[in-house]
Amino acid sequence: MLTMVNPRGSLEISASPLALPWSIKKPPGPTWIEDVPIYRQLMDVLVVRILDQTYLEEQMLPSVRQLALDCDINPLTVSKAYKELAREGFTDKHRGEGLMLRKGVRELLLRRERNRFMKEEWPILRSRLKRLGIDLRTLADTLHD
Repeated sequence: MLTMVNPRGSLEISASPLALPWSIKKPPGPTWIEDVPIYRQLMDVLVVRILDQTYLEEQMLPSVRQLALDCDINPLTVSKAYKELAREGFTDKHRGEGLMLRKGVRELLLRRERNRFMKEEWPILRSRLKRLGIDLRTLADTLHD
């Protein structure tokens, strides 16, 4: 038996959580691109979450099942992404507990992502700015808006 207060404030009693008169929505997960393997895209999501400090160093990552549920993907895909994190030396496995981010991982990822940006994205962006006649001073002025 499950007892909950519905959005109108009245008490609802239900034999099953599936019988609730309103739906419980989970937050939207990532949108996957068809041409790129999902585990690679998931790696990018994990890197962003580490950089944004959603996942903290020396803290446990979500379980494989939980992340699969949150992202609406197969647990084997999450396992593959987690194995890749381990292969890169970003995690420690704690038997029976899960994966923990190692200390210093965020700084390593920041350096790696900055280098990637400068080599891959900045030349394209700089070229487009030049083509559009936008100088760096004008661009810097927009940062204060």
